[in-house]
Amino acid sequence: MKGLCLLLGVLLLVEGVLHAAAKQFRDVMSYGRSSHVRSHKKLHGWSPDQNQWNEKLYPFWEKGDPRWNDCWRGGKVVARLTSDSPALVGSNVTFTVTLQFPRCQKEDNDSNIVYDRNCRNDSSDFPDQYVYNWTKWIDDCGWENCTSNNTHNVFPDGRPFPHHPGWRRRNFIYLFHTVGQYYQKTGGSSAIVSINTTNITLGKQMMVVSVYRRGHRTYVPVATASGIYVVTDQIPLYVNLTQKNDRNASDSVFIKDSPITFDVKIHDPSHYLNNSAIAYKWNYGDGSGSFISNSPISTHTYTLLGNFSLNLTVQAIIPVPCGPATPTPPLPTSPGATTQNSTSTTNKTESTTPAITTKTPSNLDSPTSTGVMEDTPDGGCHIYRYGHYKTTISVVEGILQVNIIQMTSVQMTLAQGENSLVDFVVTCQGSLPTDACTIVSDPTCQVSQNVVCDPVEVTDQCLLTIRRAFNEPGTYCVNITLGDDASQALTSALISVNGAPGSSSRTVEGVLIASGFLVAFVIIVTLLLYKRYKEYKPIERSAEQAVNREGLSVYFNNVKAVLFPGNNERDPLLKSKPGIV
Repeated sequence: MKGLCLLLGVLLLVEGVLHAAAKQFRDVMSYGRSSHVRSHKKLHGWSPDQNQWNEKLYPFWEKGDPRWNDCWRGGKVVARLTSDSPALVGSNVTFTVTLQFPRCQKEDNDSNIVYDRNCRNDSSDFPDQYVYNWTKWIDDCGWENCTSNNTHNVFPDGRPFPHHPGWRRRNFIYLFHTVGQYYQKTGGSSAIVSINTTNITLGKQMMVVSVYRRGHRTYVPVATASGIYVVTDQIPLYVNLTQKNDRNASDSVFIKDSPITFDVKIHDPSHYLNNSAIAYKWNYGDGSGSFISNSPISTHTYTLLGNFSLNLTVQAIIPVPCGPATPTPPLPTSPGATTQNSTSTTNKTESTTPAITTKTPSNLDSPTSTGVMEDTPDGGCHIYRYGHYKTTISVVEGILQVNIIQMTSVQMTLAQGENSLVDFVVTCQGSLPTDACTIVSDPTCQVSQNVVCDPVEVTDQCLLTIRRAFNEPGTYCVNITLGDDASQALTSALISVNGAPGSSSRTVEGVLIASGFLVAFVIIVTLLLYKRYKEYKPIERSAEQAVNREGLSVYFNNVKAVLFPGNNERDPLLKSKPGIV
């Protein structure tokens, strides 16, 4: 009897030792990081990482193990893990894993890995079409009897693979691990997983993914990846600031007396806020007061020079199921602020503030960063979330408008060459320009033919003459841009150069063109503005040159109303003879 008791004790001891020695998911998925136990709320569809890991079917290799070098034919596989973080608490955050195969390898339509015959690699010898022909393996063994082990089609925790019509194309096993829980799925060369963030602690979290491939007797690890994602209780947002004639929107320097457009972009890839009521409260920092709107787009014109502090508060009233007031996850973030044209609300953490049942906030001045739940008269409940944006912008003088007020053909003798010369008299409003560019294109204003840029000196008023040469008859689109350090403004005209080369009767006719012709050309102007292909050279008038002002017609039509609304009647008159550049 004593011997039997002793035997049972030994068996129990051995079982306890073996159980203690068995690997758990947290041991395998930590990869050298701390695996201490923490309390986490349950994620829907995820399992606790205390579950045992089948190391016999899914071998585990530490980082630096030499077996990693031979886990894939022809090189190493790299797993790229991305997410759409930051995520507002309550929304979903999505993770995407994409496998990058060695050079000259790709996945075919049946999810087999094959050699790319079009890949040029003189050092590679492709002995076979396939790197891994999983279709043949599956056909040989079938679903029920792959190898001699009838439990081969299972995950590391012993759960069977989902048997659906596309199972033959899912030859990789993806194991995701975060906040003490794991999720497992099969897939091809990529996999996507989404998590609802309601039960995730606010702040930075780590996502780890391990990828295994199908093998004959076991599954083989091929790659691991990890990444940081952020859950925040503030609405993630950024603001695009744009202004007509602004030379560089990223420097936060804008032009006086010209409207600035503020376009708020809320980062909500899971569409969590689609049914929310969103309000935007602006304070432009110039003493004009506060402005509240339900539109994400706002415009404002600064009439003073200087530096101004722009503040935006966004409030979202989110409908939620009614229930008892419960605390929000701990470690809420404080109101975020940025100094650039983008914002992040995920950087700072302060204290824990529980959600409470309360009345509707009367305005958007509430500094709280956590949600408050309200039971509304219509029987529904809502949570309030806030987002913040702050930046400093500088307002300076700039060029507001450019106009061609006169175009004149310059008569040349045969001895002076066959080019046609045209003088463009240009005026502008606002600050004085420091450089001028002309771009000559085809009549559609889409194909650039010649670009000339040069510094200009304008001392008292913005009035100058730009002379350009045209070497053959035809119709041209001419764009003239005047700029300074902070701004640039554009005007355009279609001109027709008539007459045979060398003819003393060659004339030039021109019309200003509407902005519809300029849509495609604006891109070209921006790209070529700073390219100095050749210099302007001052042209001295000689006695043999005569100005023919009668072969030129300039039609203003209503084009200025299209290009420069609200400024048509402020064009300065041509009071003096400008210099020629």
